[in-house]
Amino acid sequence: MKYNFDEVVNRRGTGSLKWDGVELIFGDKDILPMWIADMDFKVAKPITDAILKRAEHAIYGYTTVSDSLISAVIDRLKLKYNWDVKPEWIIFTPGVIPALYTAIKALVSVGDSVLIQEPVYYPFFSVIRDNGAHIVSNDLKLINNHYEIDFDDLEMKFLPKKDLLSEPSRIKAMILCNPHNPVGRVYTKEELTKMGEILIKNEVVIISDEIHCEIVYNGHRHIPFASISEEFANNSITCMSGSKTFNIAGLETSIIIIPKEKLRKRFIEVKGRLFSTPNPFGLVATESAFRYGDEWLSQLLEYLEENLRFLIDYVEKRIPKVKVIKPEGTYLAWLDFRELGMDEYTLSEFLRNKAKVGLDDGYVFGKSGAGFARLNFACPRVILEEGLRRIEKAVKEII
Repeated sequence: MKYNFDEVVNRRGTGSLKWDGVELIFGDKDILPMWIADMDFKVAKPITDAILKRAEHAIYGYTTVSDSLISAVIDRLKLKYNWDVKPEWIIFTPGVIPALYTAIKALVSVGDSVLIQEPVYYPFFSVIRDNGAHIVSNDLKLINNHYEIDFDDLEMKFLPKKDLLSEPSRIKAMILCNPHNPVGRVYTKEELTKMGEILIKNEVVIISDEIHCEIVYNGHRHIPFASISEEFANNSITCMSGSKTFNIAGLETSIIIIPKEKLRKRFIEVKGRLFSTPNPFGLVATESAFRYGDEWLSQLLEYLEENLRFLIDYVEKRIPKVKVIKPEGTYLAWLDFRELGMDEYTLSEFLRNKAKVGLDDGYVFGKSGAGFARLNFACPRVILEEGLRRIEKAVKEII
């Protein structure tokens, strides 16, 4: 079946946070929203068919996870990553963020620290702080328009502080984001291995947010952290979902993989106090996506790569003061506006009030995000072009 990703679907009046929330979030109903990470494309037909079939049952009570869904997850991880996952390792949650809250609560005591890599997905900050923990950032380094892990700094995070109250590190966990949101890195096996060895040596559990794992572009390959070795598997919690890949984020269904029994029991214990299983539509949508969604996905990835080429070409030729950090994965472009010479708040006002585009402000991703903004290019090309045209017009008016 051929899918038409150029089709402009009117999402207004559907309760869409992205479109119906524009005035509430940005203060102006005329702003073009290009922020939150969902796509302006219709989902694969098998997903819609599965939801409609389940809806016909007309009873929507509490739901358990089927053996068929577990098998679909196992089969997909084997197919995509040659990763052998056992059924008992798999837990479902209503989203990755609830899973991160659960994992931090299960692993970290009040006063402990959790490691992240700024600039990074901003809900990580509240996940850590809301559990009474401290944030420690191993900031990514921007070198020649490409972000890299600062391994020297990572090693130094675990050295005792040189003061009168010198004590060992209290970093107990790290939230790894791979593919990375917002900078779009897809880490290599060598990078993940070097990072994992440092963290495990220092008794840190890795909580790996891999929600964008199937949105990866030519020349790059996603490697689940836990698939690298048994040691890595036993010191990790992996968070995945079909939500970003198959545009079903509103169905709030995520897959958490925890090979080590002790970690898994603790996670399940905390999870049981916080929430139940996902909704029935999220479960059937996930299974259908994993089993029958690849025809749609292959066409989506081609379209997204074309959008990315269009975006980079447009910015390089027509808005040269802005730089695109080319993503290796995700459908999110990290734009560098620092040559405009604005502080983070002036830039935010400029994009909203002058350009009339709703992007995610870079500074919310951490201090190193100041001067940047995140743009979602998972939309019909005509919408992407309109957003870029608005930015171009606003920039040219001030230079």
